[in-house]
Amino acid sequence: MNYHDILNIILTNKNRILRITIIATVFLFLILLLVYPKTYKSTITILPPDENNHLSGVESLLGGQDFSDLLMSGSPSANSQLYMEILKSRSAAMYVIEKNNLQQFYNIVNNVKAAEKLDNNLNVEVSKEGIISLNVDVSTSLFPLFTGQVEEVKILSADLSNSFANALDSLNKEKLISKAKQTREFIEQQLLQTKASLDSVENELMKFQENNKTISLPQQVNAAIDAAASLRTEIVKTEIEIGAMENNLRANNKALLALKNELVQLKDQYAKMEIDNQDYLLNFKNMPELGKKLTDLLREVKIQNEVYAMLQQQYYKEKIQENKDIPTVQVLDSAIPPLQASSPRLIFGTITGGILIFVIICLITLVNERKIYFYKNNMKEK
Repeated sequence: MNYHDILNIILTNKNRILRITIIATVFLFLILLLVYPKTYKSTITILPPDENNHLSGVESLLGGQDFSDLLMSGSPSANSQLYMEILKSRSAAMYVIEKNNLQQFYNIVNNVKAAEKLDNNLNVEVSKEGIISLNVDVSTSLFPLFTGQVEEVKILSADLSNSFANALDSLNKEKLISKAKQTREFIEQQLLQTKASLDSVENELMKFQENNKTISLPQQVNAAIDAAASLRTEIVKTEIEIGAMENNLRANNKALLALKNELVQLKDQYAKMEIDNQDYLLNFKNMPELGKKLTDLLREVKIQNEVYAMLQQQYYKEKIQENKDIPTVQVLDSAIPPLQASSPRLIFGTITGGILIFVIICLITLVNERKIYFYKNNMKEK
């Protein structure tokens, strides 16, 4: 059977082919319109996370230096990838399920299974600029126009998308508050230790001055005390930063290793300053032992005062960070109920199905004609 034979068979049976195709296509259209479940989705867009909003805890001990790259790579797209993973987590799905009572909608009692189904219907994309687009496929049951589910599902599709943004904000706040609490507790412990040391050294200095009222220090020594106190305060700051960061970072983290190296250098400078102080005290002719004792006490009081003031300031910052309730997620466009279903695409599906039906009917007609052709030839031979 050549090309001309095929074309001839189709043209001969065109009326029957077209009639069956039209009837089947209309039937398909009615199935898509009246029977097939309709799927709706409403998209919400979220701006990439602002790194500056994550400055808290030990980072502010550095005068606001940005340490957000310890947790994120730095580019908006990479930071948004972190948000995307949070949105796809089971914790986020559980939040959305409980808020929207999806167990009843999915008719699933087990929360974990409901979360798995929700995750399968979740669509999250990140643009190269870092903007996150999120929507959830929500489908009606069969015969949607007769069950009255359409409006309910439209509203639910928007609610689910917005709930995922709320889940992201809630989980983000929880992590930030937990981090702020850990930092506040760490600083609180250091604050108590510093206060005890400060009280002790102040009492010792007061007793020393009562017993040695006439003693005074050279101006050169006073200047050295101020310099030593400032340097010692930097050492304590760095030690606190390292102590807090070791709770959250790996031992081989570059920033942590850099701080440890900086601490070694500061201690070397402080050791040199100690030697210089001894040189100054050699000129303190009358009472070198008393001069050394007074120098040590004054320097320790100044160090503890500066460290205590720094810790107290940071302590209250962390208490504010722990208790504040500021949104961490910036929504560009909230989700609203969609006007049209995303699936099925009625016109496209009908046209595509009609073409497919036409091809199938043509193939069936050709196969039948071929069988008839061979049957007639066999009868003639007999």
